[in-house]
Amino acid sequence: MTATPSAHAPIVLAPGDVDLATLRRVHAGGVQLALAPAARAGLLAAQATVQRIVDAGEVVYGINTGFGKLAQTIIPPERLAELQRNLVLSHSAGTGEPLAAGVVRLVLATKAVSLARGHSGVRPEIVDALLALSNAGLLPRIPSKGSVGASGDLAPLAHLACVLIGEGEVTAPDGEVIGGADALRRIGLAPFVLGPKEGLALLNGTQVSTALALAGLFGAEDVFAAGLMAGALSLEAIQGSIKPFDARIHAARGQPGQIAVAGAVRALLEGSEIVPSHADCGRVQDPYSIRCVPQVMGACLDNLAHAARVLRIEANAASDNPLVFDNGDVISGGNFHAEPVAFAADIIALSVAEIGAISERRMALLLDSGLSGLPPFLVRDGGVNSGFMIAQVTAAALASENKSLAHPASVDSLPTSANQEDHVSMATFAGRRLGDMVDNTAVVVGIEAMAAAQGIELKRGPKSSPLLEAEFAAIRERVAFIDQDRFLAPSIEAMRLWARQGQWPEAVQAILPSHA
Repeated sequence: MTATPSAHAPIVLAPGDVDLATLRRVHAGGVQLALAPAARAGLLAAQATVQRIVDAGEVVYGINTGFGKLAQTIIPPERLAELQRNLVLSHSAGTGEPLAAGVVRLVLATKAVSLARGHSGVRPEIVDALLALSNAGLLPRIPSKGSVGASGDLAPLAHLACVLIGEGEVTAPDGEVIGGADALRRIGLAPFVLGPKEGLALLNGTQVSTALALAGLFGAEDVFAAGLMAGALSLEAIQGSIKPFDARIHAARGQPGQIAVAGAVRALLEGSEIVPSHADCGRVQDPYSIRCVPQVMGACLDNLAHAARVLRIEANAASDNPLVFDNGDVISGGNFHAEPVAFAADIIALSVAEIGAISERRMALLLDSGLSGLPPFLVRDGGVNSGFMIAQVTAAALASENKSLAHPASVDSLPTSANQEDHVSMATFAGRRLGDMVDNTAVVVGIEAMAAAQGIELKRGPKSSPLLEAEFAAIRERVAFIDQDRFLAPSIEAMRLWARQGQWPEAVQAILPSHA
């Protein structure tokens, strides 16, 4: 596993064994990174193999040939440096807004890890430079659009590689945009003259797709946890039945996510005074959005766990082409094809959409006095006041938008490079759209939690459990009780941030893939 750092020690990245908890910390920022010393031997050995091929005059794809459809073109030794530089410049064809800082930190870390697996043939100094940029907070400006997720994330990774040759742009810690050469000077480096295969190794790989999908996974975990908290609060607000959370029901089915979610909800409700206060109310069944939380959210959790497993593997993978092996073989393959990442991102998208969809239905239930037993639209003096009426409309709009965004990106493909690259994954878009989806669901879940707190306060009597009372208090620190209509948008934004906070009771946090 990756070494656990002290408060000031860097995180040591051991290629092939970097875990999700470490990647989550890299995404959050504020950490220093170092390469495990044992990785340097493999880097040097692979580089020596590449140099031997050049010195012997052997013809090997990616080392002394053109690329893609031009693979049959042999490049003379005196033009190999020009070849690598031109490759980087010609592929810097991205567009769109720059990737978010957390995503770029993940790109730098995972590209360093991938190269340091020792199959790429690059100098250790290249890996050191990537980590040095991250440690200094000098983040390459990588356009968010322009990759189809095969032959590597070519265009976005070229914008990263541009910085190493003194080109391109970098965002400094103070937000200033500076040139690549200036960024290198700030970390004590001159622009690299790329050696054989080094430009190709930097451009090939799935690191941008993987970083986007990882950011989506971490966000999905946040809104999943917030959705469980909101659902438990809603159950208390309507004085719903806890019988559907009985462990025996879920053991009888055997789905692991379902069992884990039911257990987490039981833990959240432990010690509630509300639960026994309505034991004889005669309520037999609650609507599915309450009763089937373990079944729906458990399926979402299982999907997230599967996606997490795939992305952890990919974050540690050697995914450029060709690959260099210990016996001197250099083999051309297709590890740059990001189909595993595309599928994982699509699975995350389904989960994020469902977390929001069931949350919106619970919120609608809270507003329906015939089902909830609460005042219509959760406000006294209704008619003069509309309460949560339009907040639910906002949630419905975002939940519906997510249904369209959840359409799988991986089923699409468009050939590139004169049909040499005739099937692609579209993994980069699959990962990129997760950011919008997570924010949409954060708003939906945040509105539900705010509505559930309102419902609990409207019916205030016995207290809920210690854990839910603490969460109720945390919500009240962000938004006040709505006794009459007010400008609601700031409260909704505050609750969106609540849903993205990433700090939850251990009963919930322990079942999340990147925390387990």
